[in-house]
Amino acid sequence: MFHYGPNTMTMRLNHFKNFLLIVFSFGLISVCCAQNTPAPQTPDQQSAAQATAPPSPLTTPSITGPLQAAPPIVFDGGPLGKLDLNGIVSGMGLWQGNHISGDDVGQAALSNGQLFVQKTNGWWQFYVQAGAYNILALGTPFLPTDKALTDFYGPVPVAYAKLVPGKNTSIEIGALPTLMGAEYTFDFENMNIERGLLWNQENAVNRGIQLNQTMGKFTASISWNDGYYSNRYSWLSGSLTYTEGPHSLSFIGMGNLGETRRQTLATPVQNNGSMYALIYTYTKGSWIVQPYYQYSSVPTNPNVGVVHGASTNGGAVLVNRTFKHGFSLAGRGEYIGSTGSSTQNSVNLMYGPGSAAWSITLTPTFQYQRFFTRGDLSFVRATSFTPGDVFGPHGTDPNQPRGVIEVGFLF
Repeated sequence: MFHYGPNTMTMRLNHFKNFLLIVFSFGLISVCCAQNTPAPQTPDQQSAAQATAPPSPLTTPSITGPLQAAPPIVFDGGPLGKLDLNGIVSGMGLWQGNHISGDDVGQAALSNGQLFVQKTNGWWQFYVQAGAYNILALGTPFLPTDKALTDFYGPVPVAYAKLVPGKNTSIEIGALPTLMGAEYTFDFENMNIERGLLWNQENAVNRGIQLNQTMGKFTASISWNDGYYSNRYSWLSGSLTYTEGPHSLSFIGMGNLGETRRQTLATPVQNNGSMYALIYTYTKGSWIVQPYYQYSSVPTNPNVGVVHGASTNGGAVLVNRTFKHGFSLAGRGEYIGSTGSSTQNSVNLMYGPGSAAWSITLTPTFQYQRFFTRGDLSFVRATSFTPGDVFGPHGTDPNQPRGVIEVGFLF
């Protein structure tokens, strides 16, 4: 796991910068909403407007309940043609028990201050996602928003060109969302605010080229990329999804066909391994039910510092139930275990070689038009851990409870 030790003055400066980001983002929303507010209409204009259906929310970025995206702001991009604009601004507060040394019991941050600009028609299209974000995950220390930008994917985390040579075929080139996993990178896309323990093993954004093909009830994607943001293009990823009514079943696989010594916060030791997942999704009416299984392996490779390899096996169930008047409740339960031992000098993939952990998360949500508020109540427990690699000031406490609240606008 990752440890950070900012002194008190640095933490206060980070909080102040986060506050400025929040103020700036709310100001930006006010400008956008003001520019998008229609002028008073004549009766003829009102009749014409009623005859025109309002734009529907776009499918990008992907959102798996409970939050609902707003219809895009459509504007003329000149030589680029008609463009769509969406965005989100949100802030969060965090309380956690058994925080590690250098972390804090309470934290606050701008969780999102992002704009999404895209062209969704014609034979060439594009998507650009820019702004501030915070990637909060279970079982890892809190990272301030400004550090998330510099240590992960920068102020433009996702941006790609999209070629559409046929109705059911597309090619994407650029910084792309990973094909792996049931949870997305940014919190507004997911059922829960915090990403889970299985997500901690996955990559999030990779740079490369991706081919997508739809064949009846099957959708397939294959990608050549840099894996865990390594800037070394030796990864092959693929997914195959079968959809029948409210049911879908996806198989996803990815692996490094070479080796990379590079290691950063965005490029962990898992960059020299492989991963597979099987995901079932049921979506009907007010229910989303999504169980999945995940396996990963980092083989022995002294050239990249892995003296003895290890693997993980994990499973999770995500559930969301939507109620009336904008309320919903999401839950996630998961378990993941790793192989290896300290005596073998095995690579550490979790809380020490051979460790395991389970978690449970509940997320009530309320959304009214563009405004939303939601909260996480989560608990993580590690087992078979190595002292010093878990929670508390000395890294010896196996438990970590958390409470998170997030408030924001989707536009």
